[in-house]
Formats: sequence, C-alpha cells, structure tokens
Amino acid sequence: MPGPKQWDVLGVGCNSVDHVYRLPASPKADSPTAKLRISSHATMCGGQMATAMAACAGFGLKTTYVGAVGHDHNGRLILSELQQRGVDVSHVMTRECANRFAVITVDETSGERIVLWDRDDRLNLRTRDINATLIASARVVHVDDEDQEAAIAVAAAARGAGVPCTSDIDRITDRTKDLVAAVGIPMFAQHVLPAITGEEDLTRGLKVVRRSHDGLLCATLGPSGAMLMIGDEIISEPAFTVTAVDTTGAGDVFRAAFIYAMLNEYSPQQMLRFANAAAAISVTRAGAMAGIPNLEEIGNLLNS
Repeated sequence: MPGPKQWDVLGVGCNSVDHVYRLPASPKADSPTAKLRISSHATMCGGQMATAMAACAGFGLKTTYVGAVGHDHNGRLILSELQQRGVDVSHVMTRECANRFAVITVDETSGERIVLWDRDDRLNLRTRDINATLIASARVVHVDDEDQEAAIAVAAAARGAGVPCTSDIDRITDRTKDLVAAVGIPMFAQHVLPAITGEEDLTRGLKVVRRSHDGLLCATLGPSGAMLMIGDEIISEPAFTVTAVDTTGAGDVFRAAFIYAMLNEYSPQQMLRFANAAAAISVTRAGAMAGIPNLEEIGNLLNS
C-alpha cells in the first residue's frame, strides 16, 4: 500500500506581477474612450498557477508550487506573497532575468479586463525541471498551459504515477490538443472548445472531446456558470449573481475550488456550485490573489 501523500496539490506553471489600471470604460480606438484618465492603479501578484495555488492554500490544502521567477524585485515579491499565503516555494527556480509581468486594464462599469503581458523565455519550464518523485508525492497535480511541453510531460508522469491531473486550458496553440489528451481532467475556458472542436455550442463541443477522452471534462462559462461532463452526462450549474469589480483570476480561483471540492469528495453538482461560488466572490474584489475568498465566505454565499 502506498504511504500518505506529502502534498494535497502540486501546481506547475506560471506566475505574474500585475500592474492593474482601473478605467471608467473600455478603451476603443477612434471613439470617445480612446483617451481615458486612470481611475486608480495598483501592483498585485497573480498568474494562472500562482493564483490557483494561493487559493488552494487558503482553502486549507497542503500546497506546493513549481515554477520559475526572475531575480528582480517582482520575482521576490511573488515568492514573498506565496509564502505569506502558505504555499511551499522550495521547488521554485530563480532565473537570471526579469519576472513575468502584465499590464491589466479593468473596466469599472463591467469588471471585464484586458491583459497585456510579457515573459522572458528564460522563465520557460523545461521537462527536465520537473522531478517525477515530487509528482508522485501529491494527491492532485494541476498544470496550466503556459509551458505546454513541460505541462504535457508532467501530465504524463502524473498519469503513470496514478495521480489525477487537472489543467487550466485558456489558449490555443498547435500543442493544445496534445495537452488536453495528456491531462486526466481538462478544464476549458469558454472560448477554447469552439476553437478546438469547431462547435460553437459548448455541449456539442464537450461531446466532441469525449470521443477521444474518457476523463472528467469541465468548461467555465464566465457569467453563465460552468458545466461538467461525466461519462455521457453533462451537468450544468448557473453562476451566482454578483456585481463584478474585476474578473482577473476568477478562472484560477474556480479551478482551485474545484480541486478542493474534488479532494473532499463532493458530488459533481456540489463541485460546480462550490467552484462557482468561489469565483463569484473573487470577481467582487480587485486583483487575482487579492480576490481569493476563504471557506467561510464561500459557505455564506452557498447558504444565502
């Protein structure tokens, strides 16, 4: 019999320092909003995987993060923030370059955001950066799609070790379908399924993926909620009605909450509802990590 796992969640992927600018409207060329005065601005920590792992730790899961940071102030800022939030960073690598950063504009009227980012190639994770023993020491492995070759290798190693592997699939590249095939539980952003399946209807899109994938299939639908495919059954759960302040990091919080619910053996409907509640609370606050709710807040929304 295998011994107890060292980690509840092992996250492999990117981090970012976000420079967030709140605007009174969405900028649009050749229109009255082509020039806008910034309402407020702040520097915050985020990034797909770093935010998800900070949320997992906040939910009480024993969490470790594998990623690369720069040797600059931003890299030190990310490490400090993750440590303060209870994430183990002993497997983080420091590279001789600037850390990944993003410039994010947030429309104050809707909470919707535009993300402009840059990342030095020296921050890329390589397959040799990942320790197979570490992967086997986790109850769940979570990867994003920033460094897809490394993510595919991690997913394959997790499958070989019998460890469930979830994935944040948010963009389209020539390796996206390979990443979907590699992970046990792909979690699609709303715009991905039509692009990889040719089906605008997300239900039909999930059914197309099902032809070659036998795992749980999850799709986030933004303000419409989320859906989950188990076998041939599709379960949908509507979003909670909230006033959005900033949608940055909502998908990452959703995935972290889904992992928490899965590890605690919630029913499929409960997993979606719990993850929707966590994401809903996160959009009522500014920032990615800064928007992460705690379990009590999620419980209050679920019971309201």
